[in-house]
Amino acid sequence: MKVYNLACPLNHQFEGWFTSEEDFSSQKERAVLCCPMCNSVEIARMPSAPYIASKGHNHSNSRLDELEKASQNMPSASDAMHLSPEQKVLFQEKMQAMMLQVVREIMEKTENVGESFAEEARKIHYRESPERSIRGVTTVDEAAELIDEGIEVFSLPVLPSFKNTLQ
Repeated sequence: MKVYNLACPLNHQFEGWFTSEEDFSSQKERAVLCCPMCNSVEIARMPSAPYIASKGHNHSNSRLDELEKASQNMPSASDAMHLSPEQKVLFQEKMQAMMLQVVREIMEKTENVGESFAEEARKIHYRESPERSIRGVTTVDEAAELIDEGIEVFSLPVLPSFKNTLQ
């Protein structure tokens, strides 16, 4: 199994697992390989540190587990500017992995109501629609009005379009 660090032109970095170098090249040539955040098929391999398994190593650990173990003593984000280049890369990888995990959970556990977010949030609040977790788009003014009405909303920064299946 080959694990490559990949990136698109927007510098969205992600990991790809391939059976061989040929598998990677084939997927790239056929435009099957694409960025999980923006769908770009312009994918480049990024430099990565070699990994050598020791005797008795448990191969079932995921990359996220490796990042977690390696970064247990990592400083806070406010101290990140004082990290070595290697620590900065590890910090960025861990933060990106955590953000993608949060986005995956939000997408799995919420219904996308799109542009009708404010309207649907009101219907749920006033029990005109079944209670459920929703996500969507609204203006800053509409969000402020929802809060004034006692409707809890959580605002996320504008994120790039995600594919339905995040990798």
